Amino acid sequence: MTPPRADRPGRDRISLATATAIAVANMVGTGVFTSLGFQLLDIRSGFAILLLWIVGGVFALCGALTYGELAAALPRSGGEFNYLGRIYHPSVGFLAGWISFVMGFALPIALAAMAFGSYVHRVLPMGSPEVLSSLLVVAVTVVHLRNLRFGSVFQNVATVFKVGLVLVFIGAAFFRAEVEVDFAPSWDDLGVVAGAPFGVALLYVMYAYAGWNASTYIFEEVRRPEVNVPRSLVMATAIVLALYVGLNWAFLVTAPMDELAGKIDVGHVSAAAMFGPGGGQLMSAMLSIALVSTISAMVWAGPRVTQVIGQDYAFFAALARTNRRGIPVPAIVLQSAIVLALIWTASFQTLLVYTQFALASSSALTVLGVFYLRWKAPDLPRPYRTWGYPFTPALFLLISVVTVGWTLMEHPWESLAGLATVLLGLPIYWLSPRSASPSVTADRRGSGTFD
Repeated sequence: MTPPRADRPGRDRISLATATAIAVANMVGTGVFTSLGFQLLDIRSGFAILLLWIVGGVFALCGALTYGELAAALPRSGGEFNYLGRIYHPSVGFLAGWISFVMGFALPIALAAMAFGSYVHRVLPMGSPEVLSSLLVVAVTVVHLRNLRFGSVFQNVATVFKVGLVLVFIGAAFFRAEVEVDFAPSWDDLGVVAGAPFGVALLYVMYAYAGWNASTYIFEEVRRPEVNVPRSLVMATAIVLALYVGLNWAFLVTAPMDELAGKIDVGHVSAAAMFGPGGGQLMSAMLSIALVSTISAMVWAGPRVTQVIGQDYAFFAALARTNRRGIPVPAIVLQSAIVLALIWTASFQTLLVYTQFALASSSALTVLGVFYLRWKAPDLPRPYRTWGYPFTPALFLLISVVTVGWTLMEHPWESLAGLATVLLGLPIYWLSPRSASPSVTADRRGSGTFD
């Protein structure tokens, strides 16, 4: 089995709608259904909470606009692995791929599965959340091992269900809102917004928006990718921004902050406050189903990064193998095995902070690459150019630096553990010879650094 060429006749391709659905599904999930409880531990301002989600949405939108240019100018699947390796140096791209392999997908899938287990256990208190989480991961993996078309239909249906559920939840809050929350800014809010807790809380928001770049990882599986991938990034992020602000407003006006603070299943708490214990259980069941879409999207996108690493590095060549339908079976199986190990060995909050420090650094370096390419390769064909350049990428970088700095100060050990994991990729890179497979190099359009 060899890596399929992007232009091979008869290969399944996904539409703009599916690419957008994958990005939406990657975002709407664990973060928005769990983050508010952690944010309320230090912030008790309705204005500051909603501002967090607006700032996070603007941050993601700036990133989506910037990644759109890179996706069109450097066409290949793999996301940051492709971009950083070609902009700076292959070692930088390898580290980005290593981050995606270890943290970018396996850890978020584990977090989403853990949230799923927590919600389901509220409804069916049998077994343990870990068992429920593991069963879901295995089931979704089997779905994506079948074929691309089947996975596409499953992903679209699951995402429509999830978005519909969020809209129903927001609509119900308009009629069942009983908690008085002041969303108007005050002088006290200025101190809250300028403080370290706001920056750390923003890390949870950035995690909730993580996945806005999902369609860049499957570039070669999208129809007319140079046009549809940038469109999918922007469309998905704009949709999710509106959903997130509305959903967090709904949480705040339906349940007291004291009851939400520190809870991982804030959706259950809010639903129980609106509809009683039975309604809370029903909503928990529906929210757990919604999380299936998130896990599905990441199970789909993550192995495509591992597959591209395997195409470039002989040490990982086995992970580049695909079946006759172009599905990277070994990469999918390995990722799911890592997810299952994480579910049984780590805590939710530790995983979240550990993951986001490295991911934020990787995406910031990628966005910085747009400035570098504009200067180093001004004649590079750019079918899509970043709207609002240079302000949109600059704003993304500013928010990234502030958030990473605050997180390093507030959670130094988790952050340093994430950094150590990233650096562990360097010796692996130097021990991994580059692949010389003609079937791989022939597919690279303009591959290489811009010296």
